[in-house]
Amino acid sequence: MALLARRSAAAAGALARAAAARRGAALPRVAAAASAAGQQLPSARAFSSAVENMSDRETITRLLYSLASRKEVERYLRIFSAANKFAVIKVGGAILTHQLEELALSLSFLHRVGLYPIVLHGAGPQLNEILEREGVVPDYEDGIRITDARTLRVARQVFLEENMRLVEKLESLGSRARPIPLGTFTASYLDREKYGLVGKIEKVDKEPIESAIRNGCLPILTSLAETEDGQILNVNADVAASELAKVLEPLKIVYLNEKGGLFHGNTKELLETINLDEEYDDLMKQEWVKFGTKLKLREMKELLDHLPRASSVAIISVDQLQKELFTDSGAGTLIRRGYKLYKSSSIEDVGAERLRNALKENDEEIRDGRKSVAQFFSELSKQPYTIYGDEPFDVVAFVSRPEGEVPILSKLVSTRNGVLNSVTDNVWNQIRKDHKRLVWTARSDDENRAWHYERADGSFSRNGRSLFYYGIQDVTEVEKVVRSLEEKSRIERAYLPLNAAKPGAPRAFSTSARRPALRAASPMGTARGYATAVERSVPLPSTNSDKKRVALIGARGYTGQALVSILNTHPHLELSHVSSRELAGTRLAGYDKSEVLYSNIGVEQLRRLEEGKGDSAPPDAYIMALPNGVCKPFVEAVQQGGKGKSEGHGRIVDLSADYRFEEGWTYGLPELYSRQAIRDARLISNPGCYATSIQALIAPLLPFLDGARPPTVFGVSGYSGAGTKAGQSGSTPGSQPVTVPKISAEDLAGGVRPYALTDHIHEREAARHLSRLAGSDVGVAFVPAVAPWFQGIISTLSAPLKQKMTAKQVREAYEAFYEGQQLVELGPNVPEVKDIALQHGIKIGGIQVHSGGERVVVVGGLDNLLKGAATQCIQNLNIALGYDELAGIA
Repeated sequence: MALLARRSAAAAGALARAAAARRGAALPRVAAAASAAGQQLPSARAFSSAVENMSDRETITRLLYSLASRKEVERYLRIFSAANKFAVIKVGGAILTHQLEELALSLSFLHRVGLYPIVLHGAGPQLNEILEREGVVPDYEDGIRITDARTLRVARQVFLEENMRLVEKLESLGSRARPIPLGTFTASYLDREKYGLVGKIEKVDKEPIESAIRNGCLPILTSLAETEDGQILNVNADVAASELAKVLEPLKIVYLNEKGGLFHGNTKELLETINLDEEYDDLMKQEWVKFGTKLKLREMKELLDHLPRASSVAIISVDQLQKELFTDSGAGTLIRRGYKLYKSSSIEDVGAERLRNALKENDEEIRDGRKSVAQFFSELSKQPYTIYGDEPFDVVAFVSRPEGEVPILSKLVSTRNGVLNSVTDNVWNQIRKDHKRLVWTARSDDENRAWHYERADGSFSRNGRSLFYYGIQDVTEVEKVVRSLEEKSRIERAYLPLNAAKPGAPRAFSTSARRPALRAASPMGTARGYATAVERSVPLPSTNSDKKRVALIGARGYTGQALVSILNTHPHLELSHVSSRELAGTRLAGYDKSEVLYSNIGVEQLRRLEEGKGDSAPPDAYIMALPNGVCKPFVEAVQQGGKGKSEGHGRIVDLSADYRFEEGWTYGLPELYSRQAIRDARLISNPGCYATSIQALIAPLLPFLDGARPPTVFGVSGYSGAGTKAGQSGSTPGSQPVTVPKISAEDLAGGVRPYALTDHIHEREAARHLSRLAGSDVGVAFVPAVAPWFQGIISTLSAPLKQKMTAKQVREAYEAFYEGQQLVELGPNVPEVKDIALQHGIKIGGIQVHSGGERVVVVGGLDNLLKGAATQCIQNLNIALGYDELAGIA
């Protein structure tokens, strides 16, 4: 499996020749150097004694092998050596004060392997210290230091001294360095009246930098600038580094700080990777992204938008510089533009020729002629599959996934850019998200074996091949899976019998994968430190895999269409009858499992059908998708038809409001109420869409609500929630009437229309069932509105609390309440219509607590046609019939 781009033959040859010329003299020193480094290189200080006496490039390079594989290190050396400008490194003033030695050692190390980073440093803390001694209080406006003549005089002195300190330290280590405190930046006044002697960079002169590099020196710059007439101006070091990078276009822009990266404001976890094209907009909306963090992200995006897409920004600590530059795993926070990822189940949809070219150029098996692209496509297409990748085809992955079998990662190929920008790990994370179990193979001597080992729960090798897997925790199960895969020729017959490496066993190789920033930051991944007193309903195991037949009574309308769509792909449920008086005799559109004709099933026909006196066997379940107030005689017909049956009548799920208040009916909202009651029930009332949204928002807060002040929910629904009316049929005999909304976007004229301002039925429904859940009366105030989008509900809860709480405590209460509920997603942002339309689940976010701490606002979203109706109906049917709750849904 080829994970890397083809190597440059010229660069590889030059490196090999240089290594061969020095190999004899270098080996004794390698052992000493490796010993001095402890084979780990945890920091620059760890190999200081070895570096000081080294002049041999290969010897120094070998020190890096303890950080990563040889191939990995050499790959980055080739990439960086071939770059016109390797890196701009911005150094904070605090590092010059506290970590000068570590910084100098890291820079000297790069210099000795033939790399010339351009170093630009600040001196803010040193400047503040001197000004404080002189009785000058620093003054800032919009985060910019106001600079008068006295401040500038001190700043110039400090910059020159700090610049020379770093140069002298580098030269003491044997690395030539050239001080360039002035002469690089030409500036104008940013705003003389407001900021004083602060500059806005207008021009960057590359010649002093390039001259230093031509003469084998590391260029060391300050952020001081000059006007055209020679006036020195102060410039923020981050801004200067950004302007410098725009001119030099380096592969890497590195910001060294003491924290070692950017951290999530709530979870405090390191944000390891930020892909701006995919994540920037959502990231900037998060409540913890503000002030300096927001400014820094905005500046990073503005910078990278001007640079080649291969460029990236790294925010790291000094002692992680080698790891960031020479390993795939990196260190600190990596910020890059990235590309949006795609996945598809069709070669043609992705583009056969583009896939063909990607495989020919980057896949070892195909490049060496052991298999043709056509042969691979033919083998792949014999089973369902998914293709993963990014827009420029820097990474392409193929997963074969026959139904009911363990998926196999057939190929994963990557270009140089894909590796350099960690696109490979991005694609891998998407695969891991989609597949709970996976198997893949590689050569035992694969140069990227560390990558495979790190991502596997276990592995074993036979006949020069290694098999990796995750999600399979028992070795005997592994053997069973592998035997099945071999028998079906999905993998080579080379692995049995097994002596698999058990999960958790030590591995010979290890790297750290970068995690996507937003997933690392998700509150769904945080520890559970808080819980409500409400008893939870938990998912039930599947007990059935037999096919069952369902009758849909009242298939017209948007909800009926959504139900047909879900049932069309359901692995266990099949439609046997579809009732519609207007469409009787016509074929049900959108259902491909079999030909189903609409029939006019009245009350009497329904009773006879359940008795078994119709033209076919009675269905196992009935979905009543009829208007409010119409359902009762149809339910009674099924009940009468089932009298005398030992197993009782077929199960009924009613989508209307007729039975949501009735004793003897089970209320089917699985995330909140008893799933066991649904499994035992013959009569199930499907909750209303608004009522589902209201209860989902309020239920986790029941132990904390102020009983004297009921919570208020304002809900806004798309106009599909108003239902449909039948238009006129076309001229063709038997054609289906056109389904049109009762309220259209045109009717709303682009506005929002509140309605049923008091005593809405969903208000009473939610209050009734929440009261049963809480064991005491719960009041709810609800105001609905209809909006000019088609489907989706956004509900905003404002709930007075009986005790002061923080937003974190409220969020933890929701996390604890919904733990393990797969159709409930908690996030930091306010859900929007685009987030929930056509989605099966509920999204909850935007948690805010009033400054007094006794009122919380939470926003929830769901699709009124799916989780508000059709999806919930199928959930209830799955549970009642013993299937997996999410069969046919997710």
